Amino acid sequence: MTAATAPQVNQATSRVYELRKSQKTPWGNPIVYFFSLLLVALCIGPVLYIIIGGFRTNSQITRDPAGLPNPWNLSNYKTVFTSGLFWGELMNSLIVALGTMVGIVVFALMVSFVIARYNFKLRGFMYSLFAAGMMFPITVAITPLYLLLRNLGLINSHLGLILPQIAFGLPQAIIILVPFLKSIPLELEEAAEIDGCSRLGFFWRMILPLSWPGVATVGILAFVSSWNAYMLPLFLLNDSSKYTLPLGVQMFSTQHSVDTAQVLAFTSLSMIPALICFTLFQKKIVGGLTGAVKG
Repeated sequence: MTAATAPQVNQATSRVYELRKSQKTPWGNPIVYFFSLLLVALCIGPVLYIIIGGFRTNSQITRDPAGLPNPWNLSNYKTVFTSGLFWGELMNSLIVALGTMVGIVVFALMVSFVIARYNFKLRGFMYSLFAAGMMFPITVAITPLYLLLRNLGLINSHLGLILPQIAFGLPQAIIILVPFLKSIPLELEEAAEIDGCSRLGFFWRMILPLSWPGVATVGILAFVSSWNAYMLPLFLLNDSSKYTLPLGVQMFSTQHSVDTAQVLAFTSLSMIPALICFTLFQKKIVGGLTGAVKG
């Protein structure tokens, strides 16, 4: 082999190697798929077991805990659907979750707008203060919070649940929204001012539409977090007519501990709204969090 042909052979060999490498795994790494499917099974498996378990009878669960319904039984779900207990707790959860979501979105937008668009001395300190608030969950402050709400007369009320959840949900919402509002070009605001648009008008006409992915993400996360809240309702609610679904599921399972199938049906129905919310808006959640990270 001459010196002139050696580079040509090396180039041909490298091209063949690259071609084989590109055609070797067209579907990606099988190990990644295996662990991804394993993770999905671990997440979905318990949910499917609860939903399918509601179609079984207690005798079927006793004979074969991991089996399928044979035959399928709809009486458990019919009993839950026709009971006023489930619908009352569903309405309580909707009131608390929607109130919390609206409060977090409104207050987080106002605070984030000031931090992102105004220059003042304590701007960085304020943002750091809200970021530090994410390190303190609501369970840490449950005792002083209970005493405060008792003095305010908010024990055993929906407002007593909404206000603390708004306060503890604001840090996360602000951390997500501030990058969205900062990413809006300053030239756009200056052009709006030249056209005679006030700051409030700029907020309503430009800020809200452009930051809608972040607003949707904050609203969905606030709704689901409030829907699944258990510790705060457990401490604040004494009247069964004010129970939310997570607390109602626990009380229902205690009262009907013998009827396992009906408890599974009640639990599965209480999970459906949160599952639907995540399924329908998962793209908005991912897009909103991605935009926050980029910002």
